[in-house]
Amino acid sequence: MHNPLSRPGGRRTVRQVAALGAVAALVAGLTAACGGSSDKSSKSALGPNDTLKITTFSDFGYDKLIEKWNADPKHPFLVKHTKIADWDPWKQTLTSDLQAGTGLPDIVAIEGDSMPEFLAPGASDQFADLKDPSLANRWLEYKYKAGQTADGKQIGYPTDAGPEAFCYNAELFKKAGLPSDREQVAKLFSTWDSYFANGVKFVKAVPGARWIDDSVSVAQAMLNQTKYPFQTADNKVNVDNPELRTVFDTVAKYAPTLSTKTQQGTPDWTKDMADDKVATMPCPGWMFANIKAAAPHSKGWDIADAFPGGGGNWGGSFLAVPRQSKHQAEAKRFANWLTDKDQQVGAFKAAGNYPANLASEQVLAAENATDSYFHGAPTSKILANRAKAVDPKLPYKGDKYAEILGLFKSAVQRVDEGKSADESWRSFVQAVAGLS
Repeated sequence: MHNPLSRPGGRRTVRQVAALGAVAALVAGLTAACGGSSDKSSKSALGPNDTLKITTFSDFGYDKLIEKWNADPKHPFLVKHTKIADWDPWKQTLTSDLQAGTGLPDIVAIEGDSMPEFLAPGASDQFADLKDPSLANRWLEYKYKAGQTADGKQIGYPTDAGPEAFCYNAELFKKAGLPSDREQVAKLFSTWDSYFANGVKFVKAVPGARWIDDSVSVAQAMLNQTKYPFQTADNKVNVDNPELRTVFDTVAKYAPTLSTKTQQGTPDWTKDMADDKVATMPCPGWMFANIKAAAPHSKGWDIADAFPGGGGNWGGSFLAVPRQSKHQAEAKRFANWLTDKDQQVGAFKAAGNYPANLASEQVLAAENATDSYFHGAPTSKILANRAKAVDPKLPYKGDKYAEILGLFKSAVQRVDEGKSADESWRSFVQAVAGLS
């Protein structure tokens, strides 16, 4: 579940990375706070009338699953679920309560791009070790290891992954004289060059509509195919590099004419979607629910089993257990249950969050479910194919990834607002240089 729309997973509304400098300072302060932390897993177990608390953000698809748990008399405790609208405000609360050493529920959700911050020494000491050899092969390996510290401590269980397809408005494609069949459309999206070239044709043919829903979403999609966008393998900051600059310059070149110049999840973006003025967008599974929510009456949307340049992953969160919890054993048990096969299948069906659980992926592939909203597109099959195209080594996410990503998105947005690309880039590089 990841990124501008707040959960997929993104339902997820666009995740705007706000006040990241302040949040980073809070995370940095955890090293000092961790000295007072203690393992409280030995406290008395919860009884059948006691409650375990979990907080997630956006929509993880857990509502009915938790109702199911609570309705089963065989389960040894009840669960209370708090759902925050977006990751950014929850991140503020999470980091401040970790620093304070009190105030958090028994299980917390952590967004994937921000996980490297919580894996850092000091911050990671605030979480229970969830490592369980019997579960090591449950998830996609790269997602499992993304919740693991350098010394092997398992901070989080993966909830989902974000393999990206491309959603497109078939009715608008017809108006532009472009192919509208998903197999033919997939050919238009084989490379970024062909994607943008067809966008130029589209906006000339359909006045008032735009090819790109949000410049940041395309920039993020391209960024997910770079090797070291913000930091080198030893975590040295290096943003003034050709690979990242190419992404920025390409988006800046086409944004003025192809983009709606709105931000995902905002009223203006929602209106453009509802009015069928948007032609394409990068589409991890959690984005499906966002499209349906923004344009419930649209008859045009479909999904192409393609992604320019090969593949990409946008999204994927984790469940973690703070050490301040008095019920760590029960919390670990419930996090285990939520990320097991049947529950991850249920979460996908409820919110579109594509499973990180390998057995869940097999179930969905066998079911080969379709989605009537997207003209009967075989969503699980498409996402399974897109998952196979993901290079798990891309991009490298260091301890400052989320913070720098926020600054990069702001630079792209400045271009949308009319600032020159060179000026926006210089401001970005300066802002990164000013990070502590």
